[in-house]
Amino acid sequence: MVQVAKIGHAGFKTPDVEAMLAYYTEILGFTLTERGSDGAVYLSCAVDHHTIILYPSTESGHNHFAFQIDSSQTLKQAAKQLRDAGIQVEQKTDAQPGIPELLEFCDPEGHTLQLYSTIQQVSHGFRETAIVPEKLGHVAMYVHDVHKCVDFYQNMLGFRVSDWLEDSFVFMRCNQDHHTMNFLQSKQQKMFHIAFQLRDWAHIQTACDFLVRHNITPLWGPVRHGIGHNIATYHKDPDKNIVELFTEIDIMLNEVGYFEPRPWHEDFPQRPKVWKDTPQAVAHWGGLPPKELME
Repeated sequence: MVQVAKIGHAGFKTPDVEAMLAYYTEILGFTLTERGSDGAVYLSCAVDHHTIILYPSTESGHNHFAFQIDSSQTLKQAAKQLRDAGIQVEQKTDAQPGIPELLEFCDPEGHTLQLYSTIQQVSHGFRETAIVPEKLGHVAMYVHDVHKCVDFYQNMLGFRVSDWLEDSFVFMRCNQDHHTMNFLQSKQQKMFHIAFQLRDWAHIQTACDFLVRHNITPLWGPVRHGIGHNIATYHKDPDKNIVELFTEIDIMLNEVGYFEPRPWHEDFPQRPKVWKDTPQAVAHWGGLPPKELME
């Protein structure tokens, strides 16, 4: 089984690269690291060469998601394990600046995934202006078959289930963070939202003020979720992709099987479970999501 260590980057198609570039650099505070000969733009928020890739296109939406594998495995070993399971894998060299080699394949919903073992490190660190997240935290997807996704990400990529909301919404982790990938049963097949981690509650507050000063109205939040217990706020980027900014997400103590205890937990200890579909599961405080968020 492949063991994913973290979510590395996300690629987006966009009909207006410059508008999205301005959003990621002037609002979120990413750093432009490179422009490709094909017009693609590579942006970093910390030490990896890129966290976001913007591809010129006539369409908008996600293009792919990429994961860095655990250092105990090689990319060759990962490719063999996937192929032995009947998955078609394409091995690419120098397909992206900063990543010498990667694997590309699709999940059961047809979404393109990439795996890599190494990526170039950049030395610029964190900027001092704009919002400046700490990292790319997670991605949530609308899918046709949530159970097939759980089986694939669990048995092929080493993810583990953190929590369920009834039988239709699952939160999966690849490391200690409560969730890296979320899958929501739906008639649609598309990204629900992408999420970036901020330092703390004060950072959420200043981020909301910053968004409003730049004429970006939050869709929802701040709110403290029940599942995962993260404090979050949601808004849309120029292409109408939903972006979550969050902090204080639950941390799994994998050795003992429960989440690091915190005062706002319902259970002591707080273990992975199936939550009932109640307002408390969605939000401890901050209200329920507007319809616009769930379109």
